[in-house]
Amino acid sequence: MDKTKFILASNSPRRRQLFGLGGWDFTILAADVDETPFADESPREYVIRLAKAKALATQARVCPEPRRRAESDAVIVGSDTTVVDGNQILGKPLDEADARRMLKQLRGRTHQVFTGIAILRNDQMVADLCVTDVPMRDYSNDEIERYIKTGDPMDKAGAYAIQHPDFKPVDVLQGCYAGVMGLPLCHILRALRQFGLSALGDVPGACQSLLNYDCRVSPAVLNGEPVS
Repeated sequence: MDKTKFILASNSPRRRQLFGLGGWDFTILAADVDETPFADESPREYVIRLAKAKALATQARVCPEPRRRAESDAVIVGSDTTVVDGNQILGKPLDEADARRMLKQLRGRTHQVFTGIAILRNDQMVADLCVTDVPMRDYSNDEIERYIKTGDPMDKAGAYAIQHPDFKPVDVLQGCYAGVMGLPLCHILRALRQFGLSALGDVPGACQSLLNYDCRVSPAVLNGEPVS
């Protein structure tokens, strides 16, 4: 049996639930990194940089001595997600007014969710990117106010969670649902192949069953085809 140890560099319960579908032996060790975008940084560059930074920061916590990091066999998984409207990065809202502004901005329109992943083992790093078009339904102002009162938007990029059972902000999604939630599992599987690693079960099937979602892009991602 494979005894590879995995470390998920995130405290997100959504990422933890999704990563658990792989059947891997893993622990949680969140990384604390500055998430401020650089000047003129594209959304693609932003999420990949932060995913890598989280993986490296976690590795430094696991093995504080730099000269010994190449000896650490743990597989560290970093991930970062942001909502993008045009070329504008929408992070977590500062307050309720900011959440309200974001939800009104996104209402009735299609934006994108960028999720970068980074897999780090020893001194080898593999990064990947999932981009999903997200069409938002034309929810009402009253719905926005009720949703804000739940407190759910306050720790979410773009001020919403696609999986919220009452608000249900998204219309008909065609891309990676798990990627919008913060951890595109097929991209994780694709990256792990470069380390000679695989899951212990049918992860795409388990993901679709958990999310009650018929994913149309999973085969293409697993086959290494570009999906946007």
